[in-house]
Amino acid sequence: MRLPAISLRTRIVAAIVGVTTTATAVMAFFAYQVQAEGAVQAFTISAHSRMISDNIDLQKKLDVARPEERVHLILDDLRSLPVGWLLVTAPPGKPFVTVARAPLELDGHRVEYLGPLRMVATETPEELLRPVEAEVLPRPFGGIDQKTAVTTNPETGRSVLVVSRNLGNTGYLLVEFFDLGVLETDLGALRRNLALIALGVSVFGVGVAFLIGRRIRRPIKALSTAADELGAGELGTRVPVKGRDEVAALAASFNTMAARLGESIEELHAKDRQQRRFVADVAHDLRTPLASMLATVDTLDHGEPATRGRAAEILGTQARRLAKLVEDLLEIARFDAGKADLRVAPVDLADLVVDAADVTGVEAAVTASGDVTVVADPRRVHTVVANLLSNAVRHGAAPVTVTLDGTGDDVIVRVADAGPGVPEDLLPLLFDRFTRGDHARQATEGSGLGLAIARENVLAHGGSLTVHNDGGAVFTVRLPRGVENA
Repeated sequence: MRLPAISLRTRIVAAIVGVTTTATAVMAFFAYQVQAEGAVQAFTISAHSRMISDNIDLQKKLDVARPEERVHLILDDLRSLPVGWLLVTAPPGKPFVTVARAPLELDGHRVEYLGPLRMVATETPEELLRPVEAEVLPRPFGGIDQKTAVTTNPETGRSVLVVSRNLGNTGYLLVEFFDLGVLETDLGALRRNLALIALGVSVFGVGVAFLIGRRIRRPIKALSTAADELGAGELGTRVPVKGRDEVAALAASFNTMAARLGESIEELHAKDRQQRRFVADVAHDLRTPLASMLATVDTLDHGEPATRGRAAEILGTQARRLAKLVEDLLEIARFDAGKADLRVAPVDLADLVVDAADVTGVEAAVTASGDVTVVADPRRVHTVVANLLSNAVRHGAAPVTVTLDGTGDDVIVRVADAGPGVPEDLLPLLFDRFTRGDHARQATEGSGLGLAIARENVLAHGGSLTVHNDGGAVFTVRLPRGVENA
């Protein structure tokens, strides 16, 4: 059987109430124990002090009295005691013998002598002495030892403090009984007060627990609602951040997660749009050479050699253009799949730029400063430089200059021309795929993938490729001196 779910607020309230009630009960218990022990100890010390004072006064009288007078002096002195008492003696080898006794509470009761060593009372405190006899009756008698014990009055059920003291060297022992009923009444009142305080603290804890539970539950519920809305596709969902506690940190983390999720989904949408545009552009660029080739095939059967030669020339041009386009598309596909293979080696960029200028047939002024050697893939870097030089001639104007700066942590290659520069509306899109300098997407020799491939090659080396206008188009390649996976 599955147990019903317990809400967070209920668990918080139960935990706080449990901790508060337990702590209050434990504290009240120990407070009562300390108070009770302190009260009994204070009462005992007071009784001891009074007995010591009485013993000193009686001992002075006994020191100057004759032996046969001592018992009468002791009895006369004891008649004024406001508590019950026993005067006992213990012959050698025998149990103690009561010489005289008085009730636990005299209340003005007259004590009458029945003999020189006996007196009568309405109560017999011997019953109170028997349970604590071993603790308060020292043997042999003598000295000024005092002993204390606590017993219970069988008639009233109240506690009684039993205190004994030797009466010098007379052979008598005085045992006094102090009723602790008043003290127990006060301690009972203390117990009730502590119980009421514990109950009040528990009720207060319940109220505080409900307030804390509500305060914690509210932002958590807001987070739960926001999570549901985010899951339903509302990417702009955010929760307010209040305070600096853990719940506020959780809300901030949720907002950060929601923002990153929104950015990721937006990137996915952008990539989807880019892929759709890519497919459309590929289809457009493939259609042109294929249509030209299909139209030319029909002229291959023409009777005139000049016409057949022109058709063959057109077919060759379009085939090479189609092959270049397919090669660029395969290169782009490898970058998208993360399959670009870097075969790095030390490369002198100055020599590489000169070779790229020779291959492309571009006359460029090359200047270098510092160490321009990097660890990179020579083929890919050569492709980047060759593409930039070709673009400088095709879309710009002479003179073309290449400046290499190797004085810093990275090596910088700047390719500049003296043309009109890149139109401002094309600057943000220049490195996108199938972007050309024309807006009508007319047939040109380029596929519109050269700069996109160049940037991917530079990024694969951990560098960057940017463009700006400064008296013409200026392309800046920043390459690190080494590749991390080299």
